[in-house]
Amino acid sequence: MENDTTRDPLSDESPAMAGIMERNIKQLIDLSKEEEKEKTNEEKIADTITRFTGNMAFVYVHIGLIVLWIIWNSGAAGIKPLDPSFVALSVFASVEALFLTAFVLISQNRMNVLANKRSNLDLHISLLAEHEVTRLITLVTAIAKKLDIEEAKSAEFEELARDINPEKVLETMDKHDNSSEHEGI
Repeated sequence: MENDTTRDPLSDESPAMAGIMERNIKQLIDLSKEEEKEKTNEEKIADTITRFTGNMAFVYVHIGLIVLWIIWNSGAAGIKPLDPSFVALSVFASVEALFLTAFVLISQNRMNVLANKRSNLDLHISLLAEHEVTRLITLVTAIAKKLDIEEAKSAEFEELARDINPEKVLETMDKHDNSSEHEGI
């Protein structure tokens, strides 16, 4: 006999779950496409450059170019050197690093904005879920009391049925963070 906890949620055995998963995946893909459409031309250019410079092809091209530059300008190839002191190579590398840093920062800033939006969405969904669960606990506890189930009289259920104030949670977390900093942790 197969254990229900190991069943694939996308299998034919659970079409409701598969439908929910498909819907959520489609919504995530649609959200990503929408975010891509909202990018400015400058952001698209920065992302393209960052994507290229962040892979091994970029490294290999640079290794090849630097080796050729060194061979040429050291006189080993028998060609008259253009930059025997390698100052031009150094300047080029510095300017390139400056621009690459700017492109990476542009891409990271945009990714930060998207991460903040998603984080806010996650928080909102979590707060809604917490409120719904609290209401369900209240309802189930009331039903259990009506049926005179002993566990329904537990103080723990009364505590779980209370709404959580997000501001109080943040204040408590801040207090703990501040006390940890003062303790040298």
